[in-house]
Amino acid sequence: MNKQIVLSSAVACALSLAVGSTLLKAQGDAPDMKAAPEKCYGIAKAGKNDCAAGPGTTCAGTSTTDGQKNAWSYVIAGTCEKIVGGSLTAS
Repeated sequence: MNKQIVLSSAVACALSLAVGSTLLKAQGDAPDMKAAPEKCYGIAKAGKNDCAAGPGTTCAGTSTTDGQKNAWSYVIAGTCEKIVGGSLTAS
């Protein structure tokens, strides 16, 4: 009885790993997590930007409004322009 349980568990585990790896391969349009980050302007919440929030500010965490066009946050390369309001340049 124990041999049957162990064998069944091993088969279930192998099938789970196979299905999981197939699903990961199917996500071909997933962003490259090793790519260098890029600055994305206009997406930061107030006080949550990474830097550059306009005149009179020092740097990170100094944006005053959500989506401030001259404040940026780092995102995975290639994703900025897919985000609503995201831009690769300050406006």
